[in-house]
Amino acid sequence: MIEKKDIALETVVLIGIITKDQDEMRSKEYLDELEFLTYTAGGEVVKRFTQKMDMPNPKTFIGSGKMQEVQEFVKENEVGTVIFDDELSPAQERNISKILNCKILDRTNLILDIFAQRAQTSYARTQVELAQCEYLLPRLKGMWTHLERQKGGIGMRGPGETEIETDRRIVRDKIALLKAKIKTIDKQMAVQRGNRGKLVRVALVGYTNVGKSTLMNVISKSEVFAENKLFATLDTTVRKVVIGNLPFLVSDTVGFIRKLPTQLVESFKSTLDEVREADLLLHVVDISHSNFEEHIESVNQILDEIEAKDKPTIMVFNKIDSYKSEPIDDDTEITKANYTIEDWKRTWMSKVGETALFISALNKDNLDEFRKRVYKEVREIHVTRFPYNNFLYPDVEDIT
Repeated sequence: MIEKKDIALETVVLIGIITKDQDEMRSKEYLDELEFLTYTAGGEVVKRFTQKMDMPNPKTFIGSGKMQEVQEFVKENEVGTVIFDDELSPAQERNISKILNCKILDRTNLILDIFAQRAQTSYARTQVELAQCEYLLPRLKGMWTHLERQKGGIGMRGPGETEIETDRRIVRDKIALLKAKIKTIDKQMAVQRGNRGKLVRVALVGYTNVGKSTLMNVISKSEVFAENKLFATLDTTVRKVVIGNLPFLVSDTVGFIRKLPTQLVESFKSTLDEVREADLLLHVVDISHSNFEEHIESVNQILDEIEAKDKPTIMVFNKIDSYKSEPIDDDTEITKANYTIEDWKRTWMSKVGETALFISALNKDNLDEFRKRVYKEVREIHVTRFPYNNFLYPDVEDIT
């Protein structure tokens, strides 16, 4: 354990691989994100290991030489946890546990643990528990290794398999109960959404930790929990917002992430009904992040999975106050790292035209332009829905 600010943190080693599909730079970015996830979960990363290979070793994920190197480090430094950047198969997890003799997690397990910590409402806790059970089911065998018998003969047909099957049945029954509970809550939430009337619905979507909750607090003048950690918000929050004299609803949803566990996408699809049923999406992007373009791609992929990709969308590039481009001189080759925000605006962003905004929710930069743009889009939807109320709401030029 490492003592930091009077809090005992688990010592953690991270392991990733470099392949033809995931070069060294991308592998480093993934491990940076994995380290942030580890910090969010309450761990302290003391070492990273990476290995170049064509594909993961089916038995131990990494090669035997690298595994021995990890084993020596773990033993010498009394490391409590080793986390792999990709999802491990049940067999890999068992094999690695026997070699390293410490807690073995993968990215999926880590994210599930963070979700379990962050879930505040009964609904979120139920969804996380369902995802955990579905992740656990194929891995039960490794939990019963103390009951396995290596030799045949009288008295050696131990209860291992019986115990495993009993546990599998318990977990399957638990999954069925949790799905039934979620179905009941879904019906209640559908009624709640129906009771909101015909107000225009706007949903904030985006990668985790891009500032959605901070933006929600600014535009709704409310206190939604916001923190510089991944997955600070799990529960969907809905607030009524009025710009000019036009009321509409804004929902803040769970953030997305690369390599998001399949179990979580499935479990949280009902939570994302707020996105699916929204009239307008505000896709918030952290433009100060070096890999924000891949974040956009990851979000669009999940929006596609929940059939919400084709909705009217405003791209909101947040954290312009934190954006920094690398300095250049006459000999510097111009790359995206050297782009200013004005340079970015002349790239593919110019094609989104009026649907791109550049703001700082924290410093409240360009928020007047943001409010006017959102008002304009919401007003057009509202007037389409209620054409006889057109005269009630001023044109965007008259909004102050």
